[in-house]
Amino acid sequence: MGYTLCVIGCGTMGIAVLSGVIDSMDPRPKTTKWESHTPGTLTPTAENGSSDAPSHFIATVRREESATKLRSTFGALGSLGSMVEVVTGQNKEAAMKADVVLLCCKPQLAASILAEEGLREALRGKLLISILAGVTIKQLEDMVDPSTKVIRTMPNTPCKIREGMTVVSTLPADSPSSDLDQARILRIFSSIGRCRFLDEKHFDACTALSGSGPAFACVFLEAMADGGVMMGLPRAEALELAAQTLQGAARMVLQGGTHPAQLKDSVTTPGGCTIAGLLMLEDGRVRSTIARTIQTATEHASQLGQPPKK
Repeated sequence: MGYTLCVIGCGTMGIAVLSGVIDSMDPRPKTTKWESHTPGTLTPTAENGSSDAPSHFIATVRREESATKLRSTFGALGSLGSMVEVVTGQNKEAAMKADVVLLCCKPQLAASILAEEGLREALRGKLLISILAGVTIKQLEDMVDPSTKVIRTMPNTPCKIREGMTVVSTLPADSPSSDLDQARILRIFSSIGRCRFLDEKHFDACTALSGSGPAFACVFLEAMADGGVMMGLPRAEALELAAQTLQGAARMVLQGGTHPAQLKDSVTTPGGCTIAGLLMLEDGRVRSTIARTIQTATEHASQLGQPPKK
């Protein structure tokens, strides 16, 4: 028997998650993804009636305009999209019907939403999965009933194209439903990319590395394309070459388990153009600048979701 998955505050990331889960349930043949999933994760399969597979979805929003857009978005997914019930201003009612609740609102709205009349009771004994940056498990636990099981996750924007990286806080070992909860979490987030369990103490670094990482990668990507344009390549072709090159290098690391240093050395021939370019990168302290970028972003991430200093 499947369960009901509710998404409170179904914005961009909520849509990505629901679309990914629904797509994973489509029995039609799909093109095999290039990567093998991280050890400890699984690729969801359509098994109607499985206790770790949702059979009904509820998406909540605040405005009817947003609800109309969501219905159109999920309607485009075909018959499975009809499994999504979109409601406006009914967080309590939706949570009461749900077995698992995904909290996808803006971090600054979490306190007011969880304080809504009746929501605390509606969440009793249920699995609450938060994707809110900077909001800790302790903060969320203080807002809900003690029986509510709170899990923190950090997905990133490539989840929108099923190539995301989601980090999930470790589940309490003493929970009697930990195996089922883990299976449900894996089914949800493996449908939109890779999934990895880590202690919450690592979440600020994960926010910086995988959460903000796409922005940092795009700066490097754009700079490579700019160099191509500087040397006479048309802009569109330069961007395509740079993007595919970075994608190919990343796939070699993930798919083949090749260390980046090995990959770099395999391309670097004595006296060649690659070593000349690498030395220019070292002269510009690019390696340390990128590493310090992650450090700075991590320090800033630790302040997200925290009360303002007086």
